[in-house]
Amino acid sequence: MNPLAIVAQVLRIAVPYLFAAAGGVIAERSGIISLTLEGYMLGGAFAGVLGGYYSGSPTVGVLCGIGGGVILALIHAVASIRFRADQVVVGIAINLFAVGMTRFFLKLVFGSSSNSPRVNGFSGGFAGFANPLVWLGLLATPIAAFLLYRTAFGLRVRAAGEKPDAAESVGVNVPRIRYIAVVLSGVLAALGGVYLALDQHQFTDQMTAGRGFIAVAAVIFGRWSPLRVGAACLLFAAAETLQIHLQGSHAVASQFVEMIPYALTIIALAGVVGKSLVPAALGRAEG
Repeated sequence: MNPLAIVAQVLRIAVPYLFAAAGGVIAERSGIISLTLEGYMLGGAFAGVLGGYYSGSPTVGVLCGIGGGVILALIHAVASIRFRADQVVVGIAINLFAVGMTRFFLKLVFGSSSNSPRVNGFSGGFAGFANPLVWLGLLATPIAAFLLYRTAFGLRVRAAGEKPDAAESVGVNVPRIRYIAVVLSGVLAALGGVYLALDQHQFTDQMTAGRGFIAVAAVIFGRWSPLRVGAACLLFAAAETLQIHLQGSHAVASQFVEMIPYALTIIALAGVVGKSLVPAALGRAEG
């Protein structure tokens, strides 16, 4: 196969990981654990298809998908920040809620428990690169890096995640900063889900297939640095591309091929455990 075509495939596969991981970095640098990325992606994908189906416009679908991600992110933020619930438990609950909710409304709205009708997506163009979501996804981690390291808001986000008490003492409203960071996380992860749905022109039950969890792994593997996280996403996308090509060749048993991205995730995380500089206030409910 043409090496350029393989590179293009890796980049396209990386887009949902890059969106979700960029959101995860922003939220976790503010001190909020982002196990919810899978739920945001799934909710965004379903809302995007719902909006696209009734409007006939992929642009409207994108806006609806963002709305779905924001709703789930606000639930997460209110539970974790306002009510100081355990963030890991909240994350698991939102992921399960997203699975159940999308399955329920898939059956209610479309009369199917497996998939929706086809919806319009963006024009494919060369290897799908005419899709504006592809370019936005590839820019997601550089934009996150600029936001965190080159803006006053980013400084406040990092302060909220490292020294919230000190930030409060100089007038930073830590809860508000965390709310904004979590909502941004929901927006970005939802865009990853919308990209998946519009690229496939439909929503299928649990279509994110663990990509949100791999994005969380990329955040940890990249040590909460957006550009490193982006590189980790490309690595995981390359593993998924390898998986696809091995499945086509039938050279290796399919069960082992399907394990490749997840095995790589475990190996990658095993290599950084104990070495990563976790944001000091990550998971702390109090300021």
